[in-house]
Amino acid sequence: MHVFVMPSLGADMEAGTFVEWLVKPGQAVAKGEVLCVVETDKGAVEVETWTPGTVAKLVAEPGQRLPVGAVMALLATEGEAWEAVAASPVPAAAPAEGAAQPPAAPAAQPLEALAGAPGGRPRASPAARRRAQELGLDLAAVPSASVDGVISLADVERAATAAPAPAAPSAAAAPAPPAIAAPRAQAMREAIGVAMARSKREIPHYYLGTQLDVEAASLWLERRNAGVPVTGRVLFAALEIKAVALALREVPELNGFFADGRFQPAAAVHPGIAVSLRGGGLVAPALHHADTLPLTELMERLKDLLRRARSRELRASELADPTVTITNLGELGVDSVYGVIQPPQVALVGFGRVAVRPWVRDGALVPARVLHASLSADHRASDGMRGARFLAALERLFQQPESLA
Repeated sequence: MHVFVMPSLGADMEAGTFVEWLVKPGQAVAKGEVLCVVETDKGAVEVETWTPGTVAKLVAEPGQRLPVGAVMALLATEGEAWEAVAASPVPAAAPAEGAAQPPAAPAAQPLEALAGAPGGRPRASPAARRRAQELGLDLAAVPSASVDGVISLADVERAATAAPAPAAPSAAAAPAPPAIAAPRAQAMREAIGVAMARSKREIPHYYLGTQLDVEAASLWLERRNAGVPVTGRVLFAALEIKAVALALREVPELNGFFADGRFQPAAAVHPGIAVSLRGGGLVAPALHHADTLPLTELMERLKDLLRRARSRELRASELADPTVTITNLGELGVDSVYGVIQPPQVALVGFGRVAVRPWVRDGALVPARVLHASLSADHRASDGMRGARFLAALERLFQQPESLA
């Protein structure tokens, strides 16, 4: 029997609100298949299972606020009868491996977005409610295909294709109610503040920065993008991510986690890409295996990740397993950024803008495109010498841009 629990989707998460099941008892599920949707301060997140099996018992109910590690479902593993597992008692708690024992689960609390007392608003997932608002649909007229009557995003999309376009509002019509983004953004800001205060309090940061000559890399990328449609071009940000990922292979002390009093190196390179959300807030979902991806595929995955982050359609694995964070404020004109490490990670890499500056090359003063790169690192896992080697690796990789392809 496998116990499916509320996952930790970042150091700032203590609990999540269960929204809806996407499976039913008796259904076989594969590794990586999405089982449910959970609402966090970061928005609605699809949660996968990393153990194949058959759904035996669904424990969590829509609207419940559950702490990290609380039991959500039971899965029968190979050789087990799911009916027998369904009849077994639910464990009191089943924290994720390596996680601290969570507090006792509080009594079920109805989520505002799912509130639906008789005569009240229809019960719908947050994603469905937002989409209905965008389309001008009345949720009360949207039929639910779910056994529990909760309206899903798919229900809204089906209803939208069948419904006539809504009439334009008259001049005297009442203004639309304000969006609920502000309370969510405030909650996310508070959660980020708690996590960053903990980081600065507990992690002995050290900071390094350097100027990188990226003229060769910029020219190489321009040649690569020549004649390619705009939608197929590779942005310089993709070069930065690939360079960081490859440099981390050389300095693995910066790629991993500090947990249980020691540094635990990560088995793969999953950089978290800092994304500013519309309406406020910040997330840093993982771009998995960035060191092994061809540059074109990395760019496609980056675009997809940014789109889903901003529409709050991320998966649990993308929020739970970044091994390092990359932040880039160059497009806003910032020259350099020194960030705060996201625990339990041990490093954050920052990039500023690419700007033309005077540069000495082969003894001559020439104009060159220059990029400031910075490193914030945990002194418990590495030291300034290792950090300097990482920045030196970045410099070498930008001088050899073909190695980033």
